[in-house]
Amino acid sequence: MVPVEAKGGALVTGANRGVGRRLALLLAELGYSVAVNYRTRSEEAEAVAEEARAFGVEAFALQADVTDAAEAARLVSEAERQTGGLQVLVNNVGNYHHGPLAELDDRTFRDMLDSNLLSAFHTCQATAPLMAERGSGRIINIGYAGAEQLRAKPGIIAYQIAKTGVILYSRSLAKVYARHGVTANVVSPGVLENSDTFPPLSEVPAGRFGSLDELAGAVRYLVSDEAAYVTGVTIEVAGGWNL
Repeated sequence: MVPVEAKGGALVTGANRGVGRRLALLLAELGYSVAVNYRTRSEEAEAVAEEARAFGVEAFALQADVTDAAEAARLVSEAERQTGGLQVLVNNVGNYHHGPLAELDDRTFRDMLDSNLLSAFHTCQATAPLMAERGSGRIINIGYAGAEQLRAKPGIIAYQIAKTGVILYSRSLAKVYARHGVTANVVSPGVLENSDTFPPLSEVPAGRFGSLDELAGAVRYLVSDEAAYVTGVTIEVAGGWNL
């Protein structure tokens, strides 16, 4: 494959499989040097990095538990060094929990906040100032379709609260850093083809589940030149689910 024009660096958290893998490969295809973050599955991450290199860019598998502030800061520093400067940050890490509200315990609740909200907070707090110094950057946080609606969903309340927090935090980043050429947006998937659990198809107005390519399309737009004036928004890729 002919090498693409280099565009700078990109960091994708939780990029060793699923959504993270697809987005890491998208960014490699677009010409970014990619840092493929993983926590424990090094072989998967190395395989994704190898796939990314096929697009003619540099790619690195970088280990870090981004729920820990110090590890997240180390990851950003290493990704900056390895890729030559981050132009894109995608926060994809996030566990999911579904169960009766009466059985929700403190440990599970904290895990939802740590993995979905604090992980994004840690990497953004470390990356946004660096982007601002360079005068450009794109931050994309992965959300959850319907989180803006503030509807009671007792079975996933901890997850829902964390993802609503991601939206509010992303909007705050957008407001603070817009003057520095940095955008911050949320892409919120509905039920995708790689999901572990599926609701009845009748609940999805589009009549089908989404694809990873369709989710990648929203990210492709947000990192494009045409989206330079788009910040603080949430794009739902959900076929009308949870409206």
